[in-house]
Amino acid sequence: MPGAPRLLFPRQTPDPRRALLGRLGIAIGVVLMIAVLAFIGRDGYIDADGSPLSLLDAIYYSTVTVTTTGYGDIAPISPSARAITAFVVTPLRILFLVVLVGTTLELLTERFRQAQAEARWRRTMRDHTIIAGYGTMGRGAVEAVLADGRTSADQLVVLDHLESAVTRAREAGLTAILADATRTAAWRQARIETARAVVVTCNRDDTATLATLTARELNRTVPIAAAVREAENAHLLSQSGATTVVLSSEAAGRLVGLASEAPGAVNVLEDLLMAGAGLELIEQRVGADEVGGPPLVVPTRGIPVALMRGTKLISFGDPAFQRTEPGDVVVSIADTLNLDG
Repeated sequence: MPGAPRLLFPRQTPDPRRALLGRLGIAIGVVLMIAVLAFIGRDGYIDADGSPLSLLDAIYYSTVTVTTTGYGDIAPISPSARAITAFVVTPLRILFLVVLVGTTLELLTERFRQAQAEARWRRTMRDHTIIAGYGTMGRGAVEAVLADGRTSADQLVVLDHLESAVTRAREAGLTAILADATRTAAWRQARIETARAVVVTCNRDDTATLATLTARELNRTVPIAAAVREAENAHLLSQSGATTVVLSSEAAGRLVGLASEAPGAVNVLEDLLMAGAGLELIEQRVGADEVGGPPLVVPTRGIPVALMRGTKLISFGDPAFQRTEPGDVVVSIADTLNLDG
């Protein structure tokens, strides 16, 4: 379970831990190289106590040299030892300091850059869609949202408690937050108060219910579409504030069952569910010229098949379908070629 929510942007930034370990390896290598040089040329060095230079003395000399401490108890006395100190040890000492200071500055700069990016994102992010749960359903939801062309990838925010899911989302070019969707802090980090829509596709119905309840508590008006696996839990999501509840497992089961009796119909349904290709389901409010009569068949809007009157679904076979009212939403089946035209 993650701790505080972490906002992660699509672009891949260098891993500071890997950079730190790499530079630590360079620093240790520099110390060891100087120690080896001093031990090999130990006859050219003198110890303040007059004893021969041991390997431990060489390592000690190396550490006090690279850190510029320089106690002076071990010093080069022969010309060759002084030449090595001047032309090899001194550049290595400078390299050590560059690695040390450079690593510190880079980590501080990266942290400052991340803080600035997060602050800018919080100021500007609005009218975005939050996807809670980036599993199979979540990825499908993202594809569907992006398919109509009205929403871009930078207007999507993925919320998931699994680091692997967050990594996949970032690789797909999405902003992601590593956090538990049942926590208030996670939704606040995702800017729920300025969101245009919320999609809840958690792997468990109890998690989806609590996530929906938390999101609804923080934003009373945002549309929330939630997926539920068991039909008996659908009313819990509705009571928690979901605007639309989709029975994911039962819908898949019905498709499989229908495929054995009417495979052609299933092909049509799969085509409708395939984002950005073939047939599409679209919706549009009833125009002024349609009020009082049936929805019009418009090439760029497809063939009307249903009306949404508030939360009530009116199919084309219902007599009420023939007399539209202001505020009705027409659901139509259209071909993507006509939509593009």
